[in-house]
Amino acid sequence: MFEVEAPRIAKKWKAGQFVILRPRDDSERIPLTLVMSNAERGSITLVVQAAGKTTKRMVAMEPGESLADLVGPLGEPASSHDHGTVLCAAGGVGVAEVLPVANSFRKAGCRVIAMCGARTDKLRILDEQLQQAADEVIWATDDGSVGFHGNVVQLMNQWPRPADLAMVHVIGPIPMMRAAAEATRGWGVPTFASLNPIMIDGTGMCGGCRISVGDQVKFACVDGPEFDAHKVDFDELTRRNKAYCEFEKMAAQR
Repeated sequence: MFEVEAPRIAKKWKAGQFVILRPRDDSERIPLTLVMSNAERGSITLVVQAAGKTTKRMVAMEPGESLADLVGPLGEPASSHDHGTVLCAAGGVGVAEVLPVANSFRKAGCRVIAMCGARTDKLRILDEQLQQAADEVIWATDDGSVGFHGNVVQLMNQWPRPADLAMVHVIGPIPMMRAAAEATRGWGVPTFASLNPIMIDGTGMCGGCRISVGDQVKFACVDGPEFDAHKVDFDELTRRNKAYCEFEKMAAQR
Protein backbone atom coordinates (compact mmCIF):
# COMPACT_ATOMS: atom_id res chain seq x y z
CA MET A 1 0.00 0.00 0.00
CA PHE A 2 1.14 3.53 -0.80
CA GLU A 3 0.15 6.56 1.22
CA VAL A 4 0.52 9.67 -0.94
CA GLU A 5 0.21 13.29 0.15
CA ALA A 6 -2.70 14.71 -1.88
CA PRO A 7 -4.90 16.92 0.34
CA ARG A 8 -7.25 18.18 -2.38
CA ILE A 9 -7.96 14.68 -3.68
CA ALA A 10 -8.40 13.41 -0.12
CA LYS A 11 -11.17 15.95 0.43
CA LYS A 12 -13.15 15.28 -2.75
CA TRP A 13 -12.87 11.60 -3.73
CA LYS A 14 -15.72 9.11 -3.46
CA ALA A 15 -15.86 5.31 -3.51
CA GLY A 16 -15.27 3.89 -6.97
CA GLN A 17 -13.17 6.79 -8.27
CA PHE A 18 -9.52 6.60 -9.28
CA VAL A 19 -6.38 8.62 -10.00
CA ILE A 20 -3.93 8.59 -12.89
CA LEU A 21 -0.26 9.00 -12.11
CA ARG A 22 3.31 8.80 -13.36
CA PRO A 23 6.03 7.80 -10.90
CA ARG A 24 8.74 9.40 -13.09
CA ASP A 25 8.80 12.00 -15.87
CA ASP A 26 9.48 9.31 -18.46
CA SER A 27 6.87 6.85 -17.13
CA GLU A 28 3.59 5.94 -18.77
CA ARG A 29 0.35 7.12 -17.17
CA ILE A 30 -1.46 4.44 -15.17
CA PRO A 31 -4.86 4.45 -13.40
CA LEU A 32 -5.09 3.28 -9.79
CA THR A 33 -8.16 2.98 -7.59
CA LEU A 34 -8.51 5.24 -4.57
CA VAL A 35 -8.70 2.92 -1.57
CA MET A 36 -8.90 5.24 1.43
CA SER A 37 -7.82 8.64 2.70
CA ASN A 38 -6.67 10.35 5.86
CA ALA A 39 -8.17 13.81 6.24
CA GLU A 40 -5.83 14.84 9.05
CA ARG A 41 -2.70 14.01 7.06
CA GLY A 42 -4.22 15.09 3.76
CA SER A 43 -3.23 11.78 2.19
CA ILE A 44 -4.71 9.07 0.00
CA THR A 45 -3.92 5.35 -0.04
CA LEU A 46 -3.32 3.31 -3.20
CA VAL A 47 -2.65 -0.40 -3.63
CA VAL A 48 -0.06 -1.28 -6.28
CA GLN A 49 0.77 -4.69 -7.69
CA ALA A 50 4.18 -4.93 -9.36
CA ALA A 51 3.17 -6.31 -12.75
CA GLY A 52 4.64 -4.14 -15.52
CA LYS A 53 7.49 -1.66 -15.92
CA THR A 54 5.67 1.30 -14.39
CA THR A 55 4.19 -0.50 -11.39
CA LYS A 56 7.56 -2.14 -10.66
CA ARG A 57 9.19 1.28 -10.75
CA MET A 58 6.56 2.62 -8.36
CA VAL A 59 6.95 -0.28 -5.93
CA ALA A 60 10.71 0.41 -5.88
CA MET A 61 10.19 4.01 -4.71
CA GLU A 62 11.47 4.97 -1.27
CA PRO A 63 9.47 6.80 1.46
CA GLY A 64 9.68 10.54 0.93
CA GLU A 65 10.06 10.37 -2.86
CA SER A 66 7.63 12.36 -4.99
CA LEU A 67 5.51 11.21 -7.91
CA ALA A 68 5.99 13.07 -11.19
CA ASP A 69 2.23 13.47 -11.72
CA LEU A 70 -0.95 12.67 -9.82
CA VAL A 71 -4.39 13.59 -11.19
CA GLY A 72 -7.79 12.94 -9.62
CA PRO A 73 -10.30 12.11 -8.47
CA LEU A 74 -11.44 10.78 -11.84
CA GLY A 75 -14.47 8.80 -12.97
CA GLU A 76 -17.94 8.54 -11.52
CA PRO A 77 -18.58 7.26 -7.98
CA ALA A 78 -19.86 3.73 -7.54
CA SER A 79 -23.61 3.11 -7.59
CA SER A 80 -25.27 3.40 -4.21
CA HIS A 81 -28.14 1.57 -2.55
CA ASP A 82 -29.94 2.25 0.70
CA HIS A 83 -31.78 -0.98 1.45
CA GLY A 84 -31.42 -4.75 1.41
CA THR A 85 -28.25 -6.77 1.10
CA VAL A 86 -25.42 -5.91 -1.28
CA LEU A 87 -22.79 -8.40 -2.43
CA CYS A 88 -19.35 -6.98 -3.22
CA ALA A 89 -17.31 -9.62 -5.05
CA ALA A 90 -13.63 -9.14 -5.84
CA GLY A 91 -10.66 -11.10 -7.10
CA GLY A 92 -6.96 -10.38 -6.60
CA VAL A 93 -6.07 -6.69 -6.25
CA GLY A 94 -9.73 -5.93 -7.02
CA VAL A 95 -10.18 -6.31 -3.27
CA ALA A 96 -8.62 -2.85 -2.94
CA GLU A 97 -11.43 -1.31 -4.99
CA VAL A 98 -14.14 -3.21 -3.17
CA LEU A 99 -13.09 -1.89 0.24
CA PRO A 100 -14.30 1.73 -0.20
CA VAL A 101 -17.39 0.56 -2.10
CA ALA A 102 -18.36 -1.83 0.70
CA ASN A 103 -17.82 0.93 3.23
CA SER A 104 -20.02 3.29 1.20
CA PHE A 105 -22.88 0.77 0.95
CA ARG A 106 -22.75 0.09 4.67
CA LYS A 107 -22.86 3.79 5.52
CA ALA A 108 -25.94 4.09 3.27
CA GLY A 109 -27.75 1.50 5.40
CA CYS A 110 -27.19 -1.74 3.48
CA ARG A 111 -26.12 -5.09 4.83
CA VAL A 112 -22.84 -5.69 3.02
CA ILE A 113 -21.27 -9.04 2.22
CA ALA A 114 -17.72 -8.93 0.85
CA MET A 115 -16.77 -12.03 -1.13
CA CYS A 116 -13.09 -11.95 -1.97
CA GLY A 117 -10.66 -14.25 -3.73
CA ALA A 118 -6.90 -14.79 -3.73
CA ARG A 119 -4.58 -17.45 -5.09
CA THR A 120 -3.39 -18.35 -1.60
CA ASP A 121 -3.58 -17.17 2.01
CA LYS A 122 -0.32 -15.19 1.76
CA LEU A 123 -1.74 -13.10 -1.10
CA ARG A 124 -4.87 -11.95 0.72
CA ILE A 125 -4.99 -8.17 1.22
CA LEU A 126 -6.95 -5.72 3.38
CA ASP A 127 -8.74 -8.41 5.37
CA GLU A 128 -8.64 -6.40 8.60
CA GLN A 129 -10.07 -3.31 6.89
CA LEU A 130 -12.76 -5.37 5.16
CA GLN A 131 -13.87 -6.86 8.47
CA GLN A 132 -14.61 -3.30 9.63
CA ALA A 133 -16.26 -2.16 6.39
CA ALA A 134 -18.58 -5.12 5.74
CA ASP A 135 -21.08 -7.07 7.81
CA GLU A 136 -19.65 -10.35 6.57
CA VAL A 137 -16.40 -11.24 4.78
CA ILE A 138 -16.06 -14.54 2.92
CA TRP A 139 -12.75 -15.62 1.40
CA ALA A 140 -12.04 -18.06 -1.41
CA THR A 141 -8.51 -19.23 -2.20
CA ASP A 142 -7.45 -21.20 -5.25
CA ASP A 143 -5.40 -23.60 -3.13
CA GLY A 144 -7.90 -23.86 -0.28
CA SER A 145 -5.45 -22.45 2.28
CA VAL A 146 -8.18 -20.18 3.68
CA GLY A 147 -11.95 -20.30 3.35
CA PHE A 148 -13.61 -21.79 0.28
CA HIS A 149 -11.41 -23.98 -1.93
CA GLY A 150 -11.84 -22.42 -5.36
CA ASN A 151 -12.33 -19.06 -6.98
CA VAL A 152 -14.85 -16.34 -6.20
CA VAL A 153 -17.28 -17.24 -8.99
CA GLN A 154 -17.35 -20.88 -7.92
CA LEU A 155 -18.14 -19.65 -4.42
CA MET A 156 -20.90 -17.41 -5.77
CA ASN A 157 -22.50 -20.34 -7.57
CA GLN A 158 -22.69 -22.30 -4.30
CA TRP A 159 -23.65 -19.37 -2.11
CA PRO A 160 -27.12 -19.45 -0.46
CA ARG A 161 -28.33 -16.06 -1.66
CA PRO A 162 -30.31 -13.98 0.85
CA ALA A 163 -33.88 -13.16 -0.17
CA ASP A 164 -33.26 -9.43 0.10
CA LEU A 165 -30.19 -9.35 -2.17
CA ALA A 166 -30.60 -5.99 -3.92
CA MET A 167 -27.37 -5.44 -5.86
CA VAL A 168 -24.04 -7.02 -6.79
CA HIS A 169 -20.80 -5.11 -7.40
CA VAL A 170 -17.89 -7.01 -8.99
CA ILE A 171 -14.27 -6.09 -9.66
CA GLY A 172 -11.30 -8.18 -10.67
CA PRO A 173 -9.67 -9.75 -13.72
CA ILE A 174 -11.82 -9.64 -16.85
CA PRO A 175 -12.55 -13.41 -16.91
CA MET A 176 -13.72 -13.20 -13.30
CA MET A 177 -16.04 -10.25 -13.97
CA ARG A 178 -17.47 -11.92 -17.07
CA ALA A 179 -18.17 -15.17 -15.19
CA ALA A 180 -19.66 -13.30 -12.23
CA ALA A 181 -21.98 -11.37 -14.56
CA GLU A 182 -23.18 -14.62 -16.10
CA ALA A 183 -23.80 -16.09 -12.66
CA THR A 184 -25.90 -13.14 -11.49
CA ARG A 185 -27.82 -12.90 -14.77
CA GLY A 186 -29.77 -15.94 -13.66
CA TRP A 187 -30.33 -14.42 -10.24
CA GLY A 188 -32.23 -11.46 -11.67
CA VAL A 189 -30.19 -9.07 -9.53
CA PRO A 190 -28.73 -5.76 -10.83
CA THR A 191 -24.99 -6.24 -11.23
CA PHE A 192 -22.33 -3.62 -11.80
CA ALA A 193 -18.71 -4.19 -12.82
CA SER A 194 -15.89 -1.73 -12.27
CA LEU A 195 -13.95 -2.10 -15.53
CA ASN A 196 -10.20 -1.85 -16.06
CA PRO A 197 -9.55 -0.97 -19.73
CA ILE A 198 -6.40 0.71 -20.97
CA MET A 199 -6.42 4.40 -20.02
CA ILE A 200 -4.12 7.26 -21.00
CA ASP A 201 -5.41 10.76 -20.28
CA GLY A 202 -8.42 9.95 -18.08
CA THR A 203 -10.56 12.77 -19.48
CA GLY A 204 -12.30 11.07 -22.43
CA MET A 205 -10.10 12.68 -25.08
CA CYS A 206 -7.84 9.81 -26.18
CA GLY A 207 -10.49 7.10 -26.55
CA GLY A 208 -8.15 4.42 -25.23
CA CYS A 209 -10.70 3.18 -22.70
CA ARG A 210 -13.56 2.87 -25.22
CA ILE A 211 -15.96 0.02 -24.45
CA SER A 212 -19.37 -1.17 -25.63
CA VAL A 213 -22.22 -1.36 -23.14
CA GLY A 214 -25.38 -2.66 -24.77
CA ASP A 215 -25.76 -0.71 -28.02
CA GLN A 216 -23.79 2.29 -26.75
CA VAL A 217 -20.13 3.25 -26.88
CA LYS A 218 -18.80 4.47 -23.54
CA PHE A 219 -15.51 5.78 -22.19
CA ALA A 220 -14.62 4.14 -18.90
CA CYS A 221 -12.66 7.14 -17.61
CA VAL A 222 -15.57 9.60 -17.71
CA ASP A 223 -18.70 7.43 -18.01
CA GLY A 224 -17.43 4.77 -15.59
CA PRO A 225 -15.47 2.91 -14.47
CA GLU A 226 -18.65 1.16 -13.27
CA PHE A 227 -21.17 -0.22 -15.79
CA ASP A 228 -24.07 -2.65 -16.01
CA ALA A 229 -22.20 -5.96 -16.06
CA HIS A 230 -25.00 -7.70 -17.95
CA LYS A 231 -24.55 -5.32 -20.91
CA VAL A 232 -20.75 -5.06 -21.12
CA ASP A 233 -19.09 -6.54 -24.22
CA PHE A 234 -16.38 -8.47 -22.39
CA ASP A 235 -15.02 -9.95 -25.64
CA GLU A 236 -14.21 -6.47 -26.92
CA LEU A 237 -12.77 -5.43 -23.57
CA THR A 238 -10.48 -8.48 -23.57
CA ARG A 239 -9.24 -7.80 -27.13
CA ARG A 240 -8.50 -4.15 -26.44
CA ASN A 241 -6.65 -4.90 -23.20
CA LYS A 242 -4.36 -7.33 -25.03
CA ALA A 243 -3.48 -4.88 -27.80
CA TYR A 244 -0.17 -3.78 -26.26
CA CYS A 245 0.96 -6.96 -24.53
CA GLU A 246 4.05 -7.37 -26.71
CA PHE A 247 5.07 -3.75 -26.20
CA GLU A 248 4.64 -4.14 -22.43
CA LYS A 249 6.93 -7.18 -22.46
CA MET A 250 9.54 -5.27 -24.46
CA ALA A 251 9.40 -2.34 -22.05
CA ALA A 252 9.84 -4.63 -19.06
CA GLN A 253 12.83 -6.37 -20.69
CA ARG A 254 14.51 -3.04 -21.46
